[in-house]
Amino acid sequence: MATTPQLFEEPFDADEYIERLAWRTPGGGSKGGAEAFDPKRLLEEFENHIEELKQLDEKIQRRVEKLEHQCHREAKEFAHKVQDLQRSNQVAFQHFQELDEHISYVATKVCHLGDQLEGVNTPRQRAVEAQRLMTYFNEFLDGDLRSDVFNNPEKIKEAADIIQKLHLIAQELPFDRFADVKAKIASKYHDLERQLIQEFTAAQRRGEIGRMREVAAVLLHFKGYAHCVDVYIKQCQEGAYMRSDVFEDTALLCQRVNKQVGEVFQSPETVMAKLIQNIFENKLQAHVKEKLDETRRSDIEQYLKNLYDLYTRTTALASKLTEFNLGSDKHTFLSKLIKNIFSTYLESYIEMEKDYLRTRSAVILQRYYDSKNHQKRPLGGGSIQELKERIRQRTNLPLGPSIDTHGETFLSQEVVVNLLQETRHAFERCNRLSDPSDLPKNAFSIFLLLVEHLCVDHIDYALEIGLSAIPSADAKNANLYFLDVVQQANTIFHLFDKQFNDHLMPLISSSPKLTECLHKKKEVIEQMEVKLDTGIDRTLNCMVGQMKHILATEQKKTDFRPEDENNVMIQCTAACSKVCVYVSRQVERVRKSMDGKNVDTVLTELGVRFHRLIHEHLQQYSYSSMGGMLAICDVAEYRKSAKDFRVPLVLQLFDTLHALCNLLVVAPDNLKQVCSGEQLTNLDRNLLHAFVQLRVDYRQARLGRHFS
Repeated sequence: MATTPQLFEEPFDADEYIERLAWRTPGGGSKGGAEAFDPKRLLEEFENHIEELKQLDEKIQRRVEKLEHQCHREAKEFAHKVQDLQRSNQVAFQHFQELDEHISYVATKVCHLGDQLEGVNTPRQRAVEAQRLMTYFNEFLDGDLRSDVFNNPEKIKEAADIIQKLHLIAQELPFDRFADVKAKIASKYHDLERQLIQEFTAAQRRGEIGRMREVAAVLLHFKGYAHCVDVYIKQCQEGAYMRSDVFEDTALLCQRVNKQVGEVFQSPETVMAKLIQNIFENKLQAHVKEKLDETRRSDIEQYLKNLYDLYTRTTALASKLTEFNLGSDKHTFLSKLIKNIFSTYLESYIEMEKDYLRTRSAVILQRYYDSKNHQKRPLGGGSIQELKERIRQRTNLPLGPSIDTHGETFLSQEVVVNLLQETRHAFERCNRLSDPSDLPKNAFSIFLLLVEHLCVDHIDYALEIGLSAIPSADAKNANLYFLDVVQQANTIFHLFDKQFNDHLMPLISSSPKLTECLHKKKEVIEQMEVKLDTGIDRTLNCMVGQMKHILATEQKKTDFRPEDENNVMIQCTAACSKVCVYVSRQVERVRKSMDGKNVDTVLTELGVRFHRLIHEHLQQYSYSSMGGMLAICDVAEYRKSAKDFRVPLVLQLFDTLHALCNLLVVAPDNLKQVCSGEQLTNLDRNLLHAFVQLRVDYRQARLGRHFS
């Protein structure tokens, strides 16, 4: 049994327990093999062990019963102790209540006694104080100040208290009987007041905060308290403005003084507000006046920059000062101070801004035209020459030669950037310096100046010149630079629109002026687009005219009716090659000059006109069988050029034209079948007939019978 505790190791496992018991029994395990196994010995060991376990269980059970009995006994003893403590606690609580009632009774008696004593002592103190004041009053009445309090400088605080009270009493006395004594008290009052202010000033210079606080507390009841504050404010600023940056110096001064004011004065917010008011009305106003008055007449640009900078820095300083306690409505207080400084300048701001912007824009434009040696032409006049020009722009009538600008567009991104930059600065100043109620109106007036100088005086003028420079449709070797004007105008429009959205919209977005601005912008852009459309239309006419000129000079009738049809190379004609080269070059120019959907729109129009020209050109000739093959080669080459347009409609038109040209070479017997083909079945039969009539064998082969 001595080994039983070792068998009961945690955690307990019955199977493991049996295995270990069998292993410990000689002959009960697997040691020695099957011959060494002794079941009887193992059974005997199990029976003995079971008996030992029963004895162990009985022993443990007796111990448990003993512990339970002991626990019950201790629980009863603990319950008795708790009951005894509760009874003791109740007795103590009763004693505490009795003591509390007794204390309350005594306290009531003491308070009553105190009230009685105070009722007796207060009149006594007043009588003593009155007697003391009468004694001092008699001294003033006699004219001999014998009391030590008036002659000892160390008792100036006590003397100030006395003289302040005497001064109040003297105000109530009749002047005719007490004029002399009233004058003496007033003289002493002012003398002490002056001494206290001097003492405060000296303490401030020595940096003695405690002494300053004591003197300020005494002066609080004197009329000269405001003068004390003024002296303090004046001395605070001595040596504070040593640098050139008055705004930074002011912020540092207020930050330093704010802590000291709270330690010295009983109403620090009033003193702090008075300090800031003094700084604004003196230092800042003088600084602003000096900076602005010296440039207001001589340099308007610098004046506007200075005004914007000074106003911005002043408002930023005011924002910093809101951190301090300046009273209940500090934002209104600071706004009034700023308004007092800048009101005279802000009243005339927008007119000066517009005058400057108008003058500056005119200078920028004139400088550009001078650099081009160009004398700006007046537009919109009523002369005969200008009337001719207007008619020539809208028709193709040859009313005289066009203006030669030598390829100059008279549009400059540098000029545009300068104008937009000046306007952007104007918008920024307008946003900062305008009253909120006037901001949309002022911003709109600046926008109108931008429209006048950028859109009218520069872009519109360049478009007018560009339109005047477009040659007539029958001109030879025309320089079609109007596409360059279009390209630059598009770029400028994007810059103009970006500034409209970025700088103008935030200023007018929530006002009725938004509608006016959008309407004006739309009106200007529509006017520009009309002129651009007119110029592009006439440029396309010139392109087609140039193609027509190439075909007229290069295409020969013998190209499509060769004398020796057996000795002809099947390839496109020289006229076709030159036209295709020209077309490819113009398509590339259009792509560079346009953007977005405008590219497809213009190329579609050009492609349609190109197709019409070739269609009409081919109908001017008669075709032999070999000539028809050459015509098909030409159309195939034109079709390749049409692919460069990347416009399905143009390619479809040339596909149809190619199919029409097949009618020039098809065998007479197959003509009807070809006319019914997929590409030609939907075309007008008169058009098909017209193409068939171009064949030299039309009459001989009696091809007209297929269309009768």
